[in-house]
Amino acid sequence: MAALGSAPRFAALTRALSHRNARIFFAASLLSWTGLWLHRVAVIWLAWELTGSASWVGLVAFCDLIPAVVVSPLAGAIADRVDRMRLTMATQLGIATQAASLGLLAATGHLGIAALLALEVVGGTAQSFAQPARQTLVPAIVPPADLPAAVALNSLCFNVARFVGPAVAGPLIALYGPAPAVLLNACAYVVATFTMPLLSVAQTERRGHAGRGSLLGDVAAGLRYAARHPGLGPILALAAAAALLVRGVQEILPPYVERLFGMGVQGLAVLTGAFGIGALVAGVLLAARGRLAGTTRLSNLAIAGQGLALTGFVATGWFPLGVLCAGLLGAVSSMHGIAVQTLVQSASDPAMRGRILSLWGLIVRVFPALGALVLGLLGEAFGLRWPTMAAGLLAIAVFALGMMRLPRMAAALEDGSSPRAAGDGK
Repeated sequence: MAALGSAPRFAALTRALSHRNARIFFAASLLSWTGLWLHRVAVIWLAWELTGSASWVGLVAFCDLIPAVVVSPLAGAIADRVDRMRLTMATQLGIATQAASLGLLAATGHLGIAALLALEVVGGTAQSFAQPARQTLVPAIVPPADLPAAVALNSLCFNVARFVGPAVAGPLIALYGPAPAVLLNACAYVVATFTMPLLSVAQTERRGHAGRGSLLGDVAAGLRYAARHPGLGPILALAAAAALLVRGVQEILPPYVERLFGMGVQGLAVLTGAFGIGALVAGVLLAARGRLAGTTRLSNLAIAGQGLALTGFVATGWFPLGVLCAGLLGAVSSMHGIAVQTLVQSASDPAMRGRILSLWGLIVRVFPALGALVLGLLGEAFGLRWPTMAAGLLAIAVFALGMMRLPRMAAALEDGSSPRAAGDGK
């Protein structure tokens, strides 16, 4: 991997995209995630319109993300046992069905807050199964030397979508209401599903191991493997703490938009787009970096950056400064996510990949949901500014803890070897 660092800028990125599988996979990812961001902006605006309450908006975000607590560990174990291509197709069709149902209810005026909560639980469950199934395929679509660039490209697609989706959603919702945005998400996932058979993936990469023993036993083995790994356990724990403290704000933006900045749906689109632009710039730079050395340090520095950017975001009601800090927060959040995913993909035993990626999926879905719920409740009691500033300062303390563990984590995650699953017979 070190050779990648001496290549011309963006050579790693273009080499990863030279593979046909990668072009198909990432095009479908960009399409489906653009639909997902259309959906997210529409749903949180629907919740705000229906209730006018920051705590209800936080609860809607919570219902979308909390199924990962129960589902993600099981989904990862299943992704290691079954055909990952077929599982991805089935779960993506489930997401499309949920979005179509929600969009039709909203379009016909029959959507209430209870139905919205229930449908978001269904959608969150489907997403929890889709995430490890699809992400375990990333190492199968490029050669090992191109894996860091492919992981960065994967995150880059998500963050391009995070810019494009809200940029389209704001005017669309303002002109036609939230329903069309949700229905477009359903269409995007249908199209993405039917690109899967176009991929040429080796049978050995479509399944982690032959299923034997209990599913819960597989889940427990994955948890033991992560906990005992000197790099994976600590870096996932740090990521969970950062997600809890920092990521919740992006899940419940409407109350911040209205109460701190006095803006409406267009302000929501501008701020969400700023998150996406920052993430896009960081994603391009990290995809061009194309090497593993130093990635652990980078992931930890990004935690400090998130804490500082979040504190700046809520320190004032001046909208231009809020937009700038949103862009910075998007950049360092993307940097952290890409770095952790690269390390996890590189350091995990292939037979454990689905289970480890399901833990990452749990972190990026559950902990922002918990953070959103807590910030929503505290925001009703104390206002949004001070609880959010406290969360940003605590994130800086998490960074300090990470620096204390940095040498050991880096040695375990960046040496290019993947410890086998002890006691698992694989």
